[in-house]
Amino acid sequence: MALFDIEQIAQSLSAARREWRDAHNRLQDAGEREFPSRDALAQVVHQLKGALFPMRLGPYDLRQESEDFYVAHTLDSALHALHVQIGLELRYSARRQALDGSDVEAQARRSAQAFAQSLPAIRRLLDSDVLAAYQGDPAARSVDEVLLCYPGILAMIHHRLAHRLYQLGLPLLARIVAELAHSETGIDIHPGAQIGAGFFIDHGTGVVIGETAVIGQRVRVYQAVTLGAKRFPTDAEGHLQKGLPRHPVVQDDVVIYAGATILGRVTLGRGAVIGGNVWLTHDVPAGGNVTQASSLESGRFASVLAGAAL
Repeated sequence: MALFDIEQIAQSLSAARREWRDAHNRLQDAGEREFPSRDALAQVVHQLKGALFPMRLGPYDLRQESEDFYVAHTLDSALHALHVQIGLELRYSARRQALDGSDVEAQARRSAQAFAQSLPAIRRLLDSDVLAAYQGDPAARSVDEVLLCYPGILAMIHHRLAHRLYQLGLPLLARIVAELAHSETGIDIHPGAQIGAGFFIDHGTGVVIGETAVIGQRVRVYQAVTLGAKRFPTDAEGHLQKGLPRHPVVQDDVVIYAGATILGRVTLGRGAVIGGNVWLTHDVPAGGNVTQASSLESGRFASVLAGAAL
């Protein structure tokens, strides 16, 4: 006697899929895969990391004399695979919005080419992030250690790639790339967040950066920092209004210490220092220094709002 009634379970799962598709008006006819593949994108990102930093994140037996060949070969494979995933997202989006999908292939080609042309600039941005981590952490012995070991750098590699996809109108691909890093590092950066050069996340676990956050250059944050939304506006029918600016603006050279929570479209002025465990819902002037003690004493920078949303 078989241990499992596989046929019965498979039929029941088929029925569950049909019920869900019927309820959500999904197509039932046979055809190609509807959605991008998380596994395929994980492989693409793995290859892109190797192409961006071949002697550190590429194959362990790569020799410098073969570096250019490896990069060209790896890019060719990664970008063609990404082109396929871009096409899947664009077709998915066209179906959802009942749009004419006749231009999808040309649009996918343009998007893939634009992404490819961005890679040298992304590499230079990541160089600035690696250098910021090395210069900002006395425990770092080399830039190589930073690139190989620091979760904040891994998160930023994913974010720089994901943000470019987001800019190209590919939010689903961007979110998958971001979530791959989130699951590995515990750092949650929405691909829509705008982050300047020289960004350093120290330790990193529990950091959350929202979609409309704008972060300047040479900013440093520590673990468990949240740059979140204070509230979610709704329209007349009670539906969430999406895409509105709702996360903080962090200007150049700001430092935010562990556990700080900054909510809403507030501005942290250039060179401000935000102490650990501060709850902040107001602007901070350039050069300002906010600590938990000062915020509790003055009440100026601390406002615990019922139902605040992160």
